[in-house]
Amino acid sequence: MKIQKLFRKTLFGVFFLFGVIGVSTSVLCIYTVDTHLSEEYESNSKDIAKTIADASVDILLNRNLTALQSLIDQFVEIQGISYIYITSETGEFLAHTFVPGIPEEIRTGDTTSMVTVERSLPGMGDFVEVASPILAGVAGAVHIGSDTGLIALKVQRAIGQQIYLISIIFVVGILAAIWLVGQAARPVDGVLAFAVKLAQEREADGRGNEKLLARNDEAGELARLFLHFSQVMDRDKADGLSQPGGKE
Repeated sequence: MKIQKLFRKTLFGVFFLFGVIGVSTSVLCIYTVDTHLSEEYESNSKDIAKTIADASVDILLNRNLTALQSLIDQFVEIQGISYIYITSETGEFLAHTFVPGIPEEIRTGDTTSMVTVERSLPGMGDFVEVASPILAGVAGAVHIGSDTGLIALKVQRAIGQQIYLISIIFVVGILAAIWLVGQAARPVDGVLAFAVKLAQEREADGRGNEKLLARNDEAGELARLFLHFSQVMDRDKADGLSQPGGKE
């Protein structure tokens, strides 16, 4: 389908608009889903850390480290929880789920801090670590690391489904835009063909173009205007030949 130059910018504008809508929607969705999942994982990790902290008070008072290790081993099986470690009030490691050992970054870090931190552990990945004090910090703290890679994977799945839908809408929209622009350009093609016919053949009676001349839009007005000018030119030419001294 040939599109007139007059409508090409409009068609490209429609393509650009679809592109902007698709990109902006995807960016907003990525930001929203990532923020929501990150907050949800962080909140769940804090709740689990508080649960462990409350349940480990009696265990710590009895210095039953085996029971403490068994306790945190149960929670590490929860999806998203990558590691758990418990420290004393002095920062000593009492129990942990690291295999084969505690990473150097955690071992040398501030284990008494209760601030949520983002960690990148070599060979393990990226994590968000939260902490919950045990007896207001007097008996130590529980630290839990959540895998942010799992969040990224869920974001990718959500965005993949959205992009699939947007791609379908984009293709259908483009095809519809091409068809609509083609429908709008068709009367212009008729007007151009009619004008060329008048200029070449000087048939100013409009025969064969009744539908075009009968249109009540701009294309019909232009066609009738061209026909009027052609008829005026023919009358002027006829009047010039009928005047004395006119050429025959």
